[in-house]
Amino acid sequence: METIRQHTDRLNAYVGASTFGRIFRLEGCGHEQEIRNTRFTTELRAGLTTFFTMSYIIAVNASILADSGGDCVCNDASDPFCLQNAEYAICKQDVNRSLVTATAAIAGFSSFLFGFLTNMPVALAPGMGLNAYFAYQIVGYHGSGIISYNLALTAVFIEGFVFVFLSLIGMRQWLVKIIPVSLKIAAACGIGLFLALIGLSSSEGIGAISGGSSTPLQIAGCPEGYLKDGVCLSHKMTSPTMWLGIMAGGIVTAYLMAYKVKSAMIVGILLVSIISWPRGTSVTYFPHNQTGDSRFNFFKKVVEFHPIKQLNVLDWNITKDPGNFIMALFTFLYVDIIDCTATLYSMARFSGVVDPESGDFPRSTLAYCTDAFCISIGALLGTSPVTAFIESGAGIAEGGKTGLTAMTCGICFLISMFFAPLFASIPPWATGCTLILVGCLMMRQITNINWSYIGDAIPAFVTVMFIPFGYSAAYGLIAGLMVYTALNGMIYITKLVSRGRIVPDDEDHREYWTIKPHGKLPWFYTASQAFADHVRGRRDNRNHDVSPSRVEDDGWEYQDRLGSKASNQNAELERVVVQALPVNPRNEKVLRKEVR
Repeated sequence: METIRQHTDRLNAYVGASTFGRIFRLEGCGHEQEIRNTRFTTELRAGLTTFFTMSYIIAVNASILADSGGDCVCNDASDPFCLQNAEYAICKQDVNRSLVTATAAIAGFSSFLFGFLTNMPVALAPGMGLNAYFAYQIVGYHGSGIISYNLALTAVFIEGFVFVFLSLIGMRQWLVKIIPVSLKIAAACGIGLFLALIGLSSSEGIGAISGGSSTPLQIAGCPEGYLKDGVCLSHKMTSPTMWLGIMAGGIVTAYLMAYKVKSAMIVGILLVSIISWPRGTSVTYFPHNQTGDSRFNFFKKVVEFHPIKQLNVLDWNITKDPGNFIMALFTFLYVDIIDCTATLYSMARFSGVVDPESGDFPRSTLAYCTDAFCISIGALLGTSPVTAFIESGAGIAEGGKTGLTAMTCGICFLISMFFAPLFASIPPWATGCTLILVGCLMMRQITNINWSYIGDAIPAFVTVMFIPFGYSAAYGLIAGLMVYTALNGMIYITKLVSRGRIVPDDEDHREYWTIKPHGKLPWFYTASQAFADHVRGRRDNRNHDVSPSRVEDDGWEYQDRLGSKASNQNAELERVVVQALPVNPRNEKVLRKEVR
């Protein structure tokens, strides 16, 4: 064991000191922006953890999108939804298998590209929630929605390039910066609860909870035979698969984490999967029924590559249904921009790379542009919008801090195109408790919320609460922003009308906030200013006694010429710096005067 550790340490030291290590800022590279405690083998292990945690998307995304029917055509007047049409069922099955390959391909490509360009441990794939909205509301079950599958892909394709534009002009970065700090922390905590809820569900987790007949949620955990419309009728908390997931995937993993075992999450996922693969057991993923036989027949192939038949099937005839097309486009836009932006920021904060002063993370513009570009590439492959995956938190919790984590995950997805039968056979109860444990780790940030002031605490709580219960990070953050705006807006108006006499007792504890984003200005703004200065030349210096110039990210410097105009060389220069000081909420700006 000691020999293995020595070889591993030598490998990490060698890679860290190489050009490869310098590119990714590994420990020992000597770069001024070197990331502490980053090792090559740790990044690989974290990437594997992320992959195993989110590999369910290969089968789940394909299944959801295939329910739309893809580009299959239903012309049976007696069966308008083609529920009993054998030819349509065969076409739909072929669409499903094509989408398995497409999902693995776009997840691999986007994760690898994102990790390489941004050096962030965040993996990308077609987003859950967005795919359901795409399949069941936009296209509709078996094509019964407002627009066709091909036209919906065109909307997704255009959405990606709109996102590139919004990222380049700095709107997505501006959105992150103006969101109050407590709400950004609350979004990360809410996503943690969202992960835990997914891990508890039956479709993607251990099945401990389900929808209720008289309540929104209820205790479940019954064997599959006692489920009706997703609700447990009896034998609750007796499911063998649920207890296997809890004990082998949850308790064992937590036990290993207590002893700082680096591959704890991978061990838990593999242990549950291997136990669940043999047939004829009470915990098998391949029961002797039609569904189990189909899974097992696919699993036995082990190696298979199915070509993507829905490649570049975009329909550019937008004029045949422009109203519904525009509605679908804008819906994708506002849901995806909030969802992906909140998730990216939360993962960046979880990995510890967010700048506390600017509220931004390194290479944010490149990160948003890469994400947007991958959305359009995904549309060409026939999938719904690509987004940052909250399951990336599993790899970050395993120690991933650089883009090598995302690149490793991406390579695994690309390999899984040829081993789709194997990776698609990881049961949901194998990854359920992993998601719960990651949610627990993300919830630790909740203590950083400003609970001392009601105007910060209530909106933050609404955000934390609404993300899991609304099953959407986007709508949860929107709810928190609405409450924040309404509550603090009323307090501000009351203070304004009363001329500052009626204020909350604890207002001194509120977080400083301004709509003017702090930190660095967008690149296009500074570029336009530089170009304007170049065109004007020195005309302003001749015609004005006072000329402003930006000297720092948070201050403006004014140069005031004093003395005789005939003796400019001996002129005294007085500099007044105006700075925003966020420490005092009542005095947003003070003047600091220094004579040099």
